[in-house]
Amino acid sequence: MLNRRIPIVWLLIALCVWGGWRSWSQRSVPTSPGSIAPDPPQQTALDGDDASFAYKAWTLKPLAAFALEARVLSREDYRFDRMASLVPTDLALGWGRMSDSAVLDQIEISQSGRFFYWKVREFPIPEREIVLSAANMHLIPADDAVAKALDTVRVGQVVSLSGRLVEARSDNGVTMRSSLRRDDSGAGACELIWVEALEVLQ
Repeated sequence: MLNRRIPIVWLLIALCVWGGWRSWSQRSVPTSPGSIAPDPPQQTALDGDDASFAYKAWTLKPLAAFALEARVLSREDYRFDRMASLVPTDLALGWGRMSDSAVLDQIEISQSGRFFYWKVREFPIPEREIVLSAANMHLIPADDAVAKALDTVRVGQVVSLSGRLVEARSDNGVTMRSSLRRDDSGAGACELIWVEALEVLQ
């Protein structure tokens, strides 16, 4: 009986070590006040590159070209939900005054269940500006290089990414469609992005 327990103990130790390393490697980056990602995302019509394509157990249909530079407000990695095979990581991203530490210090931000949440005691900027200047984005790495870059992203950094907003249909009938607006919130408001390039700028 003792011999059977030993592998479980080592497994638990390994999981704790991995979890600790993961938390340390993705710890927040301190950032000076000021809007460090001032510009909103850029969405443009596709130039004929809109044919659907297969990816794992999904079919992806491009909807629009998309690019942005934004501050990482929060990140959440997923391994076990129905989207995990397609979207391993969600980033909550902010731009304009939602990239300013003086503003963000007064906003409590979290992610859960594929949603991005924020809470304030008093609004440091108008509520509408928060909605217009931040979003939860579901990121699909287009290749191993993007996946490796995404794995290093930490809260507080500024990232540059580009790719395409997509609609995704799984082989078993699950459908997800990216929002094509920046002024929406709630269910259906997240961007679903086929990320073709990602770089940490800060």
